[in-house]
Amino acid sequence: MQGSVSATPRIGAAQATHRRATLAVFTYVVLLGLGIAFAYPFLWTVGTSLKTQQETYAFPPSLLPAVPQWGNYAEAWAAHPVGRWILNSVIVVLGALPGGIITATLVAYSFARFDYPGRDVFFMVVLGTMMLPFEVTLIPQYLLFHRLGWVDTYLPLVVPSWAGGGAFAIFLLRQFFMTIPREFDDAALLDGANSLQVLWWIIVPLSRPALVALFILGFLGHWNDFLGPLVYLNKMGMFTIAVGLRFFQHFPEVIAKMEHLLMAVTVMMSLPSIVLFFVGQRFFVKGIVLSGLKL
Repeated sequence: MQGSVSATPRIGAAQATHRRATLAVFTYVVLLGLGIAFAYPFLWTVGTSLKTQQETYAFPPSLLPAVPQWGNYAEAWAAHPVGRWILNSVIVVLGALPGGIITATLVAYSFARFDYPGRDVFFMVVLGTMMLPFEVTLIPQYLLFHRLGWVDTYLPLVVPSWAGGGAFAIFLLRQFFMTIPREFDDAALLDGANSLQVLWWIIVPLSRPALVALFILGFLGHWNDFLGPLVYLNKMGMFTIAVGLRFFQHFPEVIAKMEHLLMAVTVMMSLPSIVLFFVGQRFFVKGIVLSGLKL
């Protein structure tokens, strides 16, 4: 009797382990299927970029080319100002991204660490601006920048980032800063540090995951921005890669053989974003997760 009683927990534990293993296998199979489904458009883009014109229109279509045509990338690069468009995008990113991170850090630090009249009201107003789509403020902004003489320059794409960094960036950093114990601030203040020194030597080093996440999101936002450059830039030589990719379709000499070259440029545009995300993936996930722990 004692043997049967002692065997019962072991059987129950084995069944629980088997259920957990089955659930884990099922979960991984579902995630793998979803991953393939989401990655398939990009895989199709890469495959099409390496096809010939005839393979692009072949039926039934194939995911991979019979013989990869690596020359498609060189042809697309040489025939059109792709290099100039990429350089323009780099200029916009380098001009706007530091301003967004720096100013968002300062504003978020104010909301997270200082007590002053109307602080919570101001924070709610900042969050309220997230409800306004870019298209709502587009016309007033365009009229303002037109009167300033900034149209056909990169200033409308760069300067606004130096005015707070955006509501989402402020919210993200503010939430992360609030997870850092105030005792660190108090210890630094007792040692003679001022508020900016506390921010630079204490808060910023501890907030690396959130800052990396903000850097990645900011890079993707500026790199892939289409509407802003489309509205403010009129000269083809000033186009960013997002706008240039759209106008790539209007070159008469490639109308008949456009798709595979267009896909080649699309892959070139996507590579920096993919590499950046995989390099900073660990910090990105950590920054997003920890930022939501405390309200």
